[in-house]
Amino acid sequence: MNRYVYLDNNSTTPVDPRVLDAMLPFLKEKWGNPNNVHRKGREAREAVEDAREKVEKMINCKDGGVYFTSGGTESNNWALKGVAFANKDKGKHIIATPIEHKCILNTCKWLEKQGFDITYLKVDKEGFINLEELENALRKDTILVSIMLANNEIGTLEPVKEACQIVKEKSDAYFHTDACQAIGKTEVDVEELGVDLMTISGHKFYAPKGIGALYIRNGVKIDPLLHGGGQEKGRRSGTENVAGIVGMGKAAELVMEEVSKDKEKLRRLQKRIIEGITSRLEKVYLNGPSDLNKRLPGNVNFSIEGVEGESTVMMLDEYGIEVSTGSACSSTKLVPSHVLIAIGLRPEIAHGSIRISAGRFNTDEDVDYFLEVFPEVVNKLREISPLWKG
Repeated sequence: MNRYVYLDNNSTTPVDPRVLDAMLPFLKEKWGNPNNVHRKGREAREAVEDAREKVEKMINCKDGGVYFTSGGTESNNWALKGVAFANKDKGKHIIATPIEHKCILNTCKWLEKQGFDITYLKVDKEGFINLEELENALRKDTILVSIMLANNEIGTLEPVKEACQIVKEKSDAYFHTDACQAIGKTEVDVEELGVDLMTISGHKFYAPKGIGALYIRNGVKIDPLLHGGGQEKGRRSGTENVAGIVGMGKAAELVMEEVSKDKEKLRRLQKRIIEGITSRLEKVYLNGPSDLNKRLPGNVNFSIEGVEGESTVMMLDEYGIEVSTGSACSSTKLVPSHVLIAIGLRPEIAHGSIRISAGRFNTDEDVDYFLEVFPEVVNKLREISPLWKG
């Protein structure tokens, strides 16, 4: 029987056993509604606020607070729509990038239909924005700039701190960053970055799916996305997902304790994978930054000439190795990645891309097995591929 190796941690991470242990009491005996004043409610409320404190500490929140949501998609929708409609009297211009997650891009498309004007900054061949272009794009009616901290497909670590400084110096716009991929893999500090809003997703750092958060700095004018009973200090209605929140709090605690160790390990495995692939195969191209210090730890994205990415993923799966073709939200659609097209790849090359992403629980033995199997799979596919001209 083949080994099982999971190398798709940018898609989702497994729940850390320590996170699960922290959650279980809130799925069993501590099942109260945190909005009740009786004992069950009070113990649930105490758990929610303890978790909030841990998440805020993880991102060094000193000005503002964290509000729990159902995940990254809701947080991103809330950040864009909430700021857009709360500030439309000041202007209707928003700036984003073409390599944002689809939940940002599709929200921007929806906002355009509501009369907002969206400017998309260009990115270079490694996925980086141009800070001068950002400065030139700012207008008197710009109310929001949204630039992701780390790209989920090609791992580009955008210069968010520098971008935010420009926005603050040259405009009155708010700055939002989607930090879903960065948290847990590298240090994230909202005070250092200077951002007004930040999106967080639990299942990207070993908490369960279905729990996320939006950091909102004090003074940010933002409308609720959901209306109801006024939970989360009136900003996000809906009975809180207590077990998920507790899990996210525990995951945040583990990030604070282990992010330096995890980052060092992910960098080492990442380097081994890149060097192993390029030394074993011809006509493979690394997508995203070649300088690993400017790339999300653990992330590798290659375009492989002469094969389809989907075929590579399926054959690797037969060997017990799980990777993806890009964003998990789009991996079932046989269309080239919008990120790879934005950095200038031809569609036929973009179709041959795969994303390999290591995580906390991966080992050197996992990488050894992957590097043993991967060239064999690519060569088999090239033998039968009409695309291969090697």
